Amino acid sequence: MKVGVFSFVFQALLSYEKALDWIAGVGAQAVEVGSGGYVAELGESYCKPAELLADEKKLTEWTKKAADRGLEVSALSCHGNPLHPNPAIAERHRQDFRDTVQVAEKIGVRRVVTFSGCPGDSDDSKYPNWVTCPWPPDFLRILEWQWNEKVIPYWQDEVKFCRDHGVDMISLEMHPGFVVYNPETLLRLRSAVGPEIGANFDPSHLFWQNIDPLAAIRALGPAIFHVHAKDTIIDPFNTPVNGVLDTKPYANEINRSWIFRTVGYGHDVKFWKDLVSTLRLVGYDYVLSMEHEDSLMSLREGLEKGVGFLRELILTDERGKPWFES
Repeated sequence: MKVGVFSFVFQALLSYEKALDWIAGVGAQAVEVGSGGYVAELGESYCKPAELLADEKKLTEWTKKAADRGLEVSALSCHGNPLHPNPAIAERHRQDFRDTVQVAEKIGVRRVVTFSGCPGDSDDSKYPNWVTCPWPPDFLRILEWQWNEKVIPYWQDEVKFCRDHGVDMISLEMHPGFVVYNPETLLRLRSAVGPEIGANFDPSHLFWQNIDPLAAIRALGPAIFHVHAKDTIIDPFNTPVNGVLDTKPYANEINRSWIFRTVGYGHDVKFWKDLVSTLRLVGYDYVLSMEHEDSLMSLREGLEKGVGFLRELILTDERGKPWFES
C-alpha cells in the first residue's frame, strides 16, 4: 500500500508545483489530481483535461511534474453531476469526465474518480432530487424513473466509452446527495452496467450514515478501486437531539451533528489499522489517498498529521504466508 494525497484542497492556495512539493515533502508517495466537475469550482484545477488533450507537449510536461517528485498519479478525479437536470451543468460535467478519461488513457492511469450523479424528479426539473425514503409513494416512482430512464442508460454509455479508452476502474464515491451513496446502490449500478463500475471508498461519508466501513469493505470486495482516507466525528450532544441529516454550514462546527476530521481525529488508530487490514483481506493493496477537509486544522497541520498517521499503519510488504502451516 501507499499513502497519497488528494491535491484539490491546495487549488485555491498554491500552484500545482508547490502543492506537489508539499505532498512529496511530507512523505506521501502518490497524488490524486482533480480535473473538472465541482473540483473546478473550488479553485483553478491542477489538471485541465481539454487543454492537455489539445497540446501533447503540455501534457508531457504536466505528467513530468509529479514523476520528477517521485509521486505516482493514483487517479484523476472529476467529481461532477452528469445527470443534473440543468442541461448546461450536465453537459459540462459529462464533457469534463470524458476529457479526463482520455487524459488518463494517455498517461496510463486506470482510475477516474467521480460521482454517480443525481437527476431531478422529471424531465422538467431544474434541480436534483435525492430520494431518501419510500413514502409518500411518489418518492418510489421518482426513484425508479431516475434509475431506469437516467442513471442506467447514461452509465451504460460511459462504461463503453471508458472501456474503449483503457479506463476500466470508474471509481464512484458513495456520497449522499447522489443516487449511489452506499454499498447497496453501488452494487446495483455495477450489476446493471458492468464491472468497470466500482467504489472510491471514502469512510467519512459512511460514518454519519451509521454504516460500518469494515462491513462495507467486505460487502464490496473487488468492487473497491480507490480509497480516500478521511475521518468523521459524530457530535455526542447535537446528534441525539437532531439526528444525522444536517444542512448547517460545515463551518458551524459546534452546532452540527457531525464534521469531517483528519484521519485519527474521529476514530482511533485501532479502527484505521482494522480498515487497512480489511482492505488487504478483500484484495485492495493500492493507495490510501488522504483528503483533508478538517475545518479545525490548518492545511499544513492536517496534511502533516494525516500523512504521518497513515504512514505508520499502512502495510507495505507483500502479504506473507502462514509459515506454521505445512
